[in-house]
Amino acid sequence: MTVVKVIELVGESPVSWQDAIESAVAQASKTVHGITGVEVLNMTANVENGKITEYKADVQVAFAVDGT
Repeated sequence: MTVVKVIELVGESPVSWQDAIESAVAQASKTVHGITGVEVLNMTANVENGKITEYKADVQVAFAVDGT
């Protein structure tokens, strides 16, 4: 039986929301192995002088828990 764990992360990017999502997954994959999926929960941004300066994506990353 496979057990899946889900963690919540916030990715950030000055480029786009997609880049923020990809950043979160790429950073997580450095220490979390076997990522099987990602769910985008929310997207926000910082605005300065009427322009978006930073995109943020709140995501949940799923991965299989290693068996013992």
